[in-house]
Amino acid sequence: MNERLLQYIWQYKYYNSADLRTTDNLPLQIIHPGTYNTNQGPDFINARICFENKVWAGSIEIHIKASEWKAHNHSNDENYNNVILHVVWQQDVETFLPFPTLPLHDRISMLLINRYEELMQSPLFIPCQQHIRVNELIINSWKQRLLIERLQQRATNIEFLLKTNNNNWEETFWVMLARNFGMKVNGEAFENIAGSVSINIILKQHQLIQVEALLFGQAGLLDRKFKDSYPNRLRKEYIFLQKKYNLVKIPYSLFFLRMRPSNFPTLRLAQLAVLINNNKNLFSVVRDMNGIKELEEVLNITANEYWHYHYTFDDQISFCKKKLGAEMIKNVLINTFIPILYQYGYFCNNEKYKVKALYWMESLSKENNSITKGFEALGVENRNAADSQSLIQLKNEYCNYKKCLSCAIGNNILKNNF
Repeated sequence: MNERLLQYIWQYKYYNSADLRTTDNLPLQIIHPGTYNTNQGPDFINARICFENKVWAGSIEIHIKASEWKAHNHSNDENYNNVILHVVWQQDVETFLPFPTLPLHDRISMLLINRYEELMQSPLFIPCQQHIRVNELIINSWKQRLLIERLQQRATNIEFLLKTNNNNWEETFWVMLARNFGMKVNGEAFENIAGSVSINIILKQHQLIQVEALLFGQAGLLDRKFKDSYPNRLRKEYIFLQKKYNLVKIPYSLFFLRMRPSNFPTLRLAQLAVLINNNKNLFSVVRDMNGIKELEEVLNITANEYWHYHYTFDDQISFCKKKLGAEMIKNVLINTFIPILYQYGYFCNNEKYKVKALYWMESLSKENNSITKGFEALGVENRNAADSQSLIQLKNEYCNYKKCLSCAIGNNILKNNF
């Protein structure tokens, strides 16, 4: 038994509540168990009990052993002045408190405790892998909540960027988009590239080569002379723009090793330059669109002709048109377009944008990765990107940390053992 499990059992009344008796063998009735408190102070607040023919209202504190009240020095903490009941697993000492103590050791099913221990000790893909066959309505409802939770989680980073950019949504969108194009390996470097050259500067450029020069130059990729005329032209253009706008290159290195050529930072920067050059005020464009097809068309871009024969400067290859692939398009939609639109709706208190963001997520095809495939193997549906994002949230934020008590699926599995 641990304290979190005991709190969970109390919260959902998974104990035998018939003829409750305090440690003094006095009758006790629980009118309301209280609301679980995630802030400082007692575990449950706004509870009500009937004791000695009187209704008491206040807080409830839960411990594994009664002696923990003194060990935690609660009597000298004013946050605990309103406690009306001490719930414990074991009464190991007399506490002499001015309110009753209720022991639960003999009132909780060992089946529930054993099932919880089984989940906590499980080495499998997810703790409840052997018991995942839960009502489909429960899973679907939980996935909807997980998707909202995932979008809200990302809102923290968006809020930070907004504050940094004085609530400029175009600037914030530009930084997020750049990070997305850098992928996991070069994301931080790409974000810093975008942060080092404002979207306002980029929007002042009238030619693609100027935008390319700004991005490649800020990335430190134009610091030498080249064999090919194209990168030398970029270098010349950048030297002029760097002086004009007093730009400082980022102190980050870009990584190429153990990476597919289609994800090389040079190619991603070239594609990003085309996207931002083709669409002035891109956030406003995205915000006012309705369907996924329109969004995909915006991302239907191709790097300039030089890159059809190159992945890096000077190293020529056979012809291969460098379009942004379908998976990368979906990645950008899921990780940039949809999260920022959802947060915009929250920021403006406009449900229309939040609903549209969720609709876009449901309209995208499912993601295929180790997490989604793992759940599919267990019979959990993965129908679209909304499902995929929910399952990723479930695995990364709940299963990996064995937060079964906070999970609707884990809750249902344990409930069946009550």
